[in-house]
Amino acid sequence: MSIGRSHAVSLLGMDGHVVEVEAHLALGLPAFTIVGRPDPAIGEARERIRAAVQSCGLTFPARRITVNLLPADLRKAGAFDVAMAIAVLRAAGVAPHAPERVVHLGELGLDGRIHPVRGVLPAVHAAVRAGFTRVVVPAGNLAEAALVPGIEATGARHLAELIARYGGDVEVPDAVGEPIAVAPAAPADEPDLADVLGQGEARFALEVAAAGAHHLFLVGPPGTGKTMLASRLPGLLPDLTEAEAVEVTSLHSVAGVFDPAGGLLTRPPLEAPHHTASAAAVVGGGSGIPRPGAASRAHLGVLMLDEAPEFASRVLETLRQPLESGYLVIDRAAGSARYPARFQLVLAANPCPCGLSSGTGVGCTCSSIQRRRYLSRLSGPLLDRVDLQVDVLPSNAAVLAGDQGEPTAQVAARVRQARERMRQRWSGTPWTTNAEVPGAWLRRHHRMDREAMSGVTRAVDRGTLSLRGADRVQRVAWTLADLAGRERPGTQEVAAAMTLRIRGSHG
Repeated sequence: MSIGRSHAVSLLGMDGHVVEVEAHLALGLPAFTIVGRPDPAIGEARERIRAAVQSCGLTFPARRITVNLLPADLRKAGAFDVAMAIAVLRAAGVAPHAPERVVHLGELGLDGRIHPVRGVLPAVHAAVRAGFTRVVVPAGNLAEAALVPGIEATGARHLAELIARYGGDVEVPDAVGEPIAVAPAAPADEPDLADVLGQGEARFALEVAAAGAHHLFLVGPPGTGKTMLASRLPGLLPDLTEAEAVEVTSLHSVAGVFDPAGGLLTRPPLEAPHHTASAAAVVGGGSGIPRPGAASRAHLGVLMLDEAPEFASRVLETLRQPLESGYLVIDRAAGSARYPARFQLVLAANPCPCGLSSGTGVGCTCSSIQRRRYLSRLSGPLLDRVDLQVDVLPSNAAVLAGDQGEPTAQVAARVRQARERMRQRWSGTPWTTNAEVPGAWLRRHHRMDREAMSGVTRAVDRGTLSLRGADRVQRVAWTLADLAGRERPGTQEVAAAMTLRIRGSHG
C-alpha cells in the first residue's frame, strides 16, 4: 500500500480553495476511483491521466487506485489533472521526489502535453493566501502566474518534464525544452473625445458620469454621436489601483479572455455586447460552474448597451441587481458563483423605431403609440437607476467649421481632480465615488439645505421624480460641486442635476 500527495486549487466563481490530492494504491483488480465531490470534468480525468502516463513511455500502475480530494465537503471544480497524475505517480514510486507542498495546475492531453487553463491568476492568489510558495502551471499560463507576488511559479509543457524533474526515469520530448516566445501586447489606443463634433451638453454629461461613476442614458436620432460618446467614457476614467487591477484581471482570467502578455489590466475595461446577446452572455452563466458575462468583465469599467431597446427585456432586467449591489450571484445545479459587477452602465437608444422623432420630428414615420412602445421596452425600474438621462439632438452644419472640442486628456484631468476630492471626503467609509454613497447616509451626514432641495421636493410631489431618483439627484449634485471645486452643492448644482436627470427638461 502506497500513498502520494499533491495540491490543486478549486475555483468557484472568483473564490479559490486549495485542495489536497491524495492517491492511494492498493492490491486488487485494477481500478481508478476519484472521491471527494469532483465535478464531471474532474471525474473524466482518469482516462486523460492514464493515456498521458502511457504517452510518456511508462506503464500505468495496474493497481486499485483511489484519489481523494480534501476537504470532502467542498465541491471541486478546476484543473486537477496534473495534481492527480503527480500524486498517483509518487504513490507508485515513479516520481519519488515529487514535493507535497507544491500546487499543480493544468489539464492533460492524451499525448502528455499540459494545456493552459482558465482562472490561473485567482487560483495562484488562493495558493498564496493558503501559505503556499511554489506552484507549477502550464507553460502557456506562466506569464499570468508570474503576475502574482509572493509565489515561485514554474511552467511545464509536458507531463514527462515533471516526472523527470521529480526523479523519474523518463525521456523528455525534445520540443519540451524549446522556450515559448511571448510577444508583448501593443497598448490599444483609446478613442479621443475631440473626435466628437458639437454635442456640448452630452459631452458635459459624459464628464459628470466619469467623475462620479454615474450611469448614463443617451437618447437621440442616428448619427448624432451617441455611440462615439459612450465609447469614449473609459478614456476619461482614472487608472485602476493595484488591487483593482488584480481583481479585474482575475475576472478576465476566469472568463478565459485575458492575454497575460500585456500584464495586469490597469485601464477600466469596456464591454459592448450586441443587442442579440443572451442573458447568459451579458450577466454570466452556462452549463456546469457559471462563467462571468459581459457585466462582470466590465467590473470597474463601462458596460455599453447600444440600441438598448433592442435587447431582450429579460436581459435588461437582470442588470437591476448589479446596478444596486455591485455584484452578480449566478445559481446553477453545479454550484453558485458570485462575481463582482460594479460597472458604469451606458444606454444608447433612438427615440423611436425609425429614429427621427427627436427635435422637430420631420421625417418620422412612427405613430405616437409606436414611439411610446419603443422606449417603454426600457422599464421604469431600470431607468430609475440611471442617474443621467440626456437627449442628444442633431447638430447643425456650423460644427463642421467650428473649433475642435476638448480632448480626452484635458477632460480626464478634471475628472481625476474631482475623484480626488471624493476620495478625501469619503475616506473612512466603504465608498470612493459619489454614485456609491447611499442616499440615507447622505441625508444623515451631508444634508443639503431646504432651499437647494426645493425643486427636488416639488418634483417628488408631482410624481416626476421617485424617492430613489431624488437620492440620485443629490449624488449628481455632489459630483457637479466636485467638478466645480466647491465644498458642497447649492441650488445651482441641484438644479443642474435635475436637468441631467429628467429628459425633456433641457430647455
